[in-house]
Amino acid sequence: MEEIRRAAGAYYENLPDEEKRNARFSFNEMDKNKDGKINLDEYVAYLKKDNNTVLPSLFTALDKDGNGTLDFDEAIVLYYIMQSGRAIICQSCKTFLAGAYFTCSQCFFNDDDSVSTFDVCCDCYGGKKFRHNDGHIFCDNYTLLCRSRSATQAAPIQKRTKVLNILKKGLQVAGITSSDLEGISTDIGDGIGDGEGSSKSNCSIM
Repeated sequence: MEEIRRAAGAYYENLPDEEKRNARFSFNEMDKNKDGKINLDEYVAYLKKDNNTVLPSLFTALDKDGNGTLDFDEAIVLYYIMQSGRAIICQSCKTFLAGAYFTCSQCFFNDDDSVSTFDVCCDCYGGKKFRHNDGHIFCDNYTLLCRSRSATQAAPIQKRTKVLNILKKGLQVAGITSSDLEGISTDIGDGIGDGEGSSKSNCSIM
């Protein structure tokens, strides 16, 4: 969870002022009794309002000082998780995936809207405590990001737009925001002149 706390802090510090005001607005909206902190009931009610998955265990993880409520700094982590797409649950044990986890690469790169990603925690993956399609290749979330870039650069120029569209549907699994995707698109655009065979990457492909 500390990794996500650090990411959330860096994310918030680099937000434009307007987005920081939005974060404060979300906190105030959650704080129904206006006491400057979020209790479990307020947390549950806020998430249920937009039909989000409610995990009491996530509230406990967010409550760094263990006092039963979330102050603004603790709630910023929740804001980051919701905005970045990091609200990912293990498909086996149903716990919040706070650190590294494994994703089925075939599901991730599938361009069929009806196919969702399949993500499992390290314990469930290492202990084979999950059921999924036989023969599918799993990658941890960091390797998957490297594979995403390599797959796009390796695609023929005329097919890169389609590949990018697939990635934009799936990259939330790795916690990539829309602004990051714009950067990925720019990098690919810069590399188009290198020809169809250009697929430079520092990441190995499984």
